[in-house]
Amino acid sequence: MGFIRDEINVIKERDPAIKMTAEVFLYPSFHAVLFHRVAHYLYNHKRYFLARLISQISRWITGIEIHPGAKIGKGLFIDHGMGVVIGETCEIGDNVTIYQGVTLGGTGKDKGKRHPTIGNNVMIGAGAKILGPFKVGDNSRIGSGTVVLSEVPENCTCVGVPGKIVRRDNQKVDPNKTLDQVKLPDPVQMEICGLRHQVEELEKRLLQLEKIMEGSGKHEDL
Repeated sequence: MGFIRDEINVIKERDPAIKMTAEVFLYPSFHAVLFHRVAHYLYNHKRYFLARLISQISRWITGIEIHPGAKIGKGLFIDHGMGVVIGETCEIGDNVTIYQGVTLGGTGKDKGKRHPTIGNNVMIGAGAKILGPFKVGDNSRIGSGTVVLSEVPENCTCVGVPGKIVRRDNQKVDPNKTLDQVKLPDPVQMEICGLRHQVEELEKRLLQLEKIMEGSGKHEDL
């Protein structure tokens, strides 16, 4: 009962839309996590078929697919949840929030560790894809729609396709100020702005050279 109480409190704390405790029992995250605890127990005791059966039933009911082999810590909240996929060798730390459409997947058919490890207090925005056997560090944020293919250090914000670090250890790596899952900085736009600035500087230098050549009488029209 203590575990169920903890799951109820997690949902109430992280979803501002909830109005009363009874609503928690309608949340797919609540059922998906409970189903997974049972499936994971059976998986660890080599009851593989029964474990997969329970995980598939959970998928049909909630729209959330969690392989029974995945290791999940305390306080996981999957907001909305439809389309979330969590692979077999994935490891998720404590107090992690995952939004709809997220994939924690692998990149091939290799045996052994092939799915990501998610640290504590991580937020993963809607539609993000984290693919491969690397770690996303504690307290990091993955922006909506980001495709992460390499390790993300602790206390970082990662956005883009492929994902790029735009904030590290509470220091900005970009000119934007917001850090929610919608108003995150765009690293592609930042690159374009940098290139535009370089072009403007080159144009100024070219004009200066043309004036110098005109003044010296060496300028010829092309």
